[in-house]
Amino acid sequence: MTRFRLWQLKNEMMAANFLANLIGVGLIELFLLRTEGSIPAEFLQHPVANLVDYLFYFIAFTFIPITTLIYERPIREYLNAEFNKASVSSATEHTARQRLLNEPFVLMSLSFSMWLLSAIVYPVLYWALDIGKYWIQSACFMSLSTGLIIVTVAFFLLEYVLQKHLAPHFFPNGGLYSIPKTLRIRIRTRLAALVFACNIIPLISIFLINHQIILLQSEPARALELLRSSIFINVIIFLIFGSLIAILVSRNLTQPFGEIIRTLRSVKNGQFDKKVTVTSNDEIGYTGDVINEMTDGLIERERMQQSLNLAREIQQNLLPKSNLKVKGFDIAGKSIYCDETGGDYYDFISTQDGEIQKIWVAIGDVAGHGISSALLMATARASLRQRVSLPGSAAQIISDVNLQLVNDVEDSGQFITMFFLAVTPESRELEWVRAGHDPAIIYDPGSDSFSELGGTGIVLGVDAEWIYEDNKKTDLSNGQIIFLGTDGIWEARNEKGEMLGKESVLNIIRQNSSLDATQIIESVFNTLNQFIGEGKIDDDITAVVIKM
Repeated sequence: MTRFRLWQLKNEMMAANFLANLIGVGLIELFLLRTEGSIPAEFLQHPVANLVDYLFYFIAFTFIPITTLIYERPIREYLNAEFNKASVSSATEHTARQRLLNEPFVLMSLSFSMWLLSAIVYPVLYWALDIGKYWIQSACFMSLSTGLIIVTVAFFLLEYVLQKHLAPHFFPNGGLYSIPKTLRIRIRTRLAALVFACNIIPLISIFLINHQIILLQSEPARALELLRSSIFINVIIFLIFGSLIAILVSRNLTQPFGEIIRTLRSVKNGQFDKKVTVTSNDEIGYTGDVINEMTDGLIERERMQQSLNLAREIQQNLLPKSNLKVKGFDIAGKSIYCDETGGDYYDFISTQDGEIQKIWVAIGDVAGHGISSALLMATARASLRQRVSLPGSAAQIISDVNLQLVNDVEDSGQFITMFFLAVTPESRELEWVRAGHDPAIIYDPGSDSFSELGGTGIVLGVDAEWIYEDNKKTDLSNGQIIFLGTDGIWEARNEKGEMLGKESVLNIIRQNSSLDATQIIESVFNTLNQFIGEGKIDDDITAVVIKM
């Protein structure tokens, strides 16, 4: 900003108000004074009249500028600080913004008050000097008409200066609508002012011209000639004046709407960096602020979505990369999350103790789903894998993991259910711990019977002193299938609200028992997808199949 530009910004509102007064006086001169005769010379030369004239014009030309300067002090301080790149207190900044938004109304009120004073002073003066009833009425009508025209012109000029020149400096990020205790130039106010300027004022001026001519001219021909020429000038001037104001109002409305449309198109195309330039505190300005807040929210949402996508990728990498085929066992698992991340978990861990190999299979379900559940799932996975690398039975491992999780979750209310199973391929032995999870299901195709791997144990992360118990099974035979799942499978609902249920899952296992573990898993998930249809998955879904 240059020093000259600073000077312009400081004085533009005052200059616009002065210009409005000149236009108002000029229009009155064109419309009214040419229809009436000159004020009597004896009045113009009267010392009292001269004194009143001097005093009134002195007051008018000093009161408005001085009052304006006093009112604009915080505004000028703010502009000086911006020019000098100095800091300004929040109180001064708030006051400057508040006064700037109210300044058009303040300046209009000051101008109208002076012409209202004129409508009182000069009729009283004319009455005191006994100059005549006509001039008393004329002085009152002219002062009030001038004041109305000035207020109307000032309304559009001051609003234009405020929006195009000053608001961008005081409100670079918008937010005009949020400033309290300000008068708002609403759309309906603009339209009302446009109607007043283009319709009511011309009608008033024609009425006054007609009234003046009737009072002054007794000769009909001369009166008609004056009326014709006065109305002709009135029409030409107000056509030009009305067109200019209409263009100004149109630009003040269409330009912000055009920018809003361009911004919304950018948002539609996925570009959230474009902002609406807000320079008014009306409905359009408020709309621009809301759109800017929306784009900020979309940017944040996009960042969050990118973070969630990354979290999903990381979490998917925490699950086993492939299914297992070890001596005598075929093991497969699959997990689907209802959100980008989830709380379901399954894992295959192979350990070697001398010549004895063990395959540890874990399936877990964290309460809830989403980011918080995913974090607890990752914590549980890390604790479990670390503990499995050390000696100990399944119960000892789960007890130690539970102790660690209790310390991690503290009083958050989170917990995780888990079914933890160890397979010894050499001896075909099962060892498991049930920690609040649904029992595993065993299907024996030979007898077409189902049984459960039960056991007692509470969920992980609640009681640090809980001691979990081992459960074992050694009478495994070929073809038997062990199914482990989370409740998201049998509690899934279709569009009618019907629940899939465990019986349907058992039937799927029975009908596909001749397939390998991976195919059985896929059959379960395919049936589940068909059952849900167009409905939404409300919970994470995880299943593990172990086939002998």
